[in-house]
Amino acid sequence: MAAGTAAAAPRPVPAPARARREPMFPDGPAPDPAGSHHERRIRSFQPRRSRVTPGQAEALRRLWPTWGLDVDGLRRLDLGELFGDAALPVVLEIGFGMGEATAEMAAADPGTGILACDVHTPGQGNLLGLAEQRGLTNVRVANGDAIILLREMLAPDALAGIRVFFPDPWPKKRHHKRRLIQPEFLALAATRLAPGAVLHCATDWEPYAEQMLEVLSASPDFENTQPDGGYAPRPDFRPLTRFEGQGLDKGHVVHDLMFRRRG
Repeated sequence: MAAGTAAAAPRPVPAPARARREPMFPDGPAPDPAGSHHERRIRSFQPRRSRVTPGQAEALRRLWPTWGLDVDGLRRLDLGELFGDAALPVVLEIGFGMGEATAEMAAADPGTGILACDVHTPGQGNLLGLAEQRGLTNVRVANGDAIILLREMLAPDALAGIRVFFPDPWPKKRHHKRRLIQPEFLALAATRLAPGAVLHCATDWEPYAEQMLEVLSASPDFENTQPDGGYAPRPDFRPLTRFEGQGLDKGHVVHDLMFRRRG
């Protein structure tokens, strides 16, 4: 080496590709559980794997193997086996945010199982943690696409109810096709609900509420629980969530829709 020439600093060795791609929770929720097993289509949700707190991460690591399941579309679920009680009525909740309302409803009604489906990793961890803290045994957390869960993994007439609280309204007109409450979804949901079971929706987005009421009223598989054919009053069992409170503070009007499966 010539005098006065500084030695070049050694370049850092990159981590092996496999190590960099290892999942954060090896035994927890998969990033895309259905993978390429099912058709690509317009989805009503956007997967969000935002920051997970240490408490949520710990709940996922410890509790997911027991209380969580990936929606892979490759097996038919036995809900009696999943909840440890073949006689337990089970309600599917599609989209639960951070899980506070879900935990509150589960605590208030221990005689009903809640199969809570979402794609938001922090919310999954938060709900698992809340269930453990409150000693809830009637909550299971599903990770993935609710359409695949309904179509591929649940038996006909398996559900005692479906709850869709504050789904993404997709407010731009060009995105309306992404809204969950569409005729095709209702036809599928009806096959998985037991006769007389209720599909309960709630939204604070007025145009979406109007669309929900229109498509539900037109569905041959459902009938409105309200004699006047309109919106339902908010039932006591649906907690007022922080998100809902923020909407009310902004002047939004919250509408509940409760439609019963015919037959």
